[in-house]
Amino acid sequence: MTHAIGSPGKRESSEARWRAVLDHDRHADGQFVYAVKTTGVYCRPSCPSRRPRRESVEFFAGPPEAERAGYRSCLRCRPNQTDPQTAWLAQCCRILEENADRNVSLAELAKLAGVSAFHLQRTFRERLGVSPREYQEALRIERVKRGLTNGASITGAIYDAGFGSSSRFYEKATEHLGMSPFTFKRRGSGQAIRYTLFRSTLGASLIATTDLGVCSIAFGSSERELERVLREQFSEALLMRDDDALSNHRAALESYLAGDRTSLGLPLNIRATAFQQRVWKLLASIPYGETRSYTDIAVAMGKPQAVRAVARACASNPVAIAVPCHRVLRKEGDLAGYRWGVERKQKLLENERRAAAK
Repeated sequence: MTHAIGSPGKRESSEARWRAVLDHDRHADGQFVYAVKTTGVYCRPSCPSRRPRRESVEFFAGPPEAERAGYRSCLRCRPNQTDPQTAWLAQCCRILEENADRNVSLAELAKLAGVSAFHLQRTFRERLGVSPREYQEALRIERVKRGLTNGASITGAIYDAGFGSSSRFYEKATEHLGMSPFTFKRRGSGQAIRYTLFRSTLGASLIATTDLGVCSIAFGSSERELERVLREQFSEALLMRDDDALSNHRAALESYLAGDRTSLGLPLNIRATAFQQRVWKLLASIPYGETRSYTDIAVAMGKPQAVRAVARACASNPVAIAVPCHRVLRKEGDLAGYRWGVERKQKLLENERRAAAK
């Protein structure tokens, strides 16, 4: 989640920062700088210079910290020179982070930034991918997760994170956590997940569900491989293979692959960041038999520079076909990658085009 790079734990934060560096993510500019031990230079995440080796990189909150450690500013991206827009965006983010216990209005933020509310809202979405309200809600959700992970009571974690009432949090708890707060607190322990394994026209196939909906649809080279990956993803859950109980799910998938239906029509229970939710919603709106480019999706989000972030959101989709990430191609029309194999992506698209043409 680009806009919350600094909010998770140290290890998760470092991994998110490194991903931002690899992607030249300008939306991370102002949140941190990275320094290269072999050159003695520190840069913005979006610096166009050649990417360094991971073991040569360390991260700092900003230029002052990097310079105190003995690094000098990059002459290409000039990280020690802050543009006005980045400055007031960073100020707004700090205000939202420091006032988690109350809702900071758009008008209040705009007044502090010295810009119109409309300009602030639009710039926030363009640079960070979410609105100020969504940014603050994401921060609160991260605080709830940390609180539950660190042993706080469910009610305590909710109120400490800044939610005014527990009912407001519970309304979207499953959407944000992927499970109930109680199950999340136990790190998935005891969560019942049923799954089925079978051979489809795409090879070894898996569908897994919780009581709330489908949490995984995957394809692989063997059923054993798919089962192993599922156990790694839900290591603390109670996994039960139940082919009979999920026979309707299997039938729905096979009917879709045969071109007899244009969607699976199955309820989903998947975790997603605010950015992923927006991307996946747009993917679901691509008509059956048609495709879009990663650039098309980024533009539709009002965030044309976020092509790589869109690609990452597609790659992290845990439910093949249900969220049709296979309908997204490179701008030139190339298939690009696919989590379950480019050959399967090509076959899915050919099936859809053929069925849509009937």
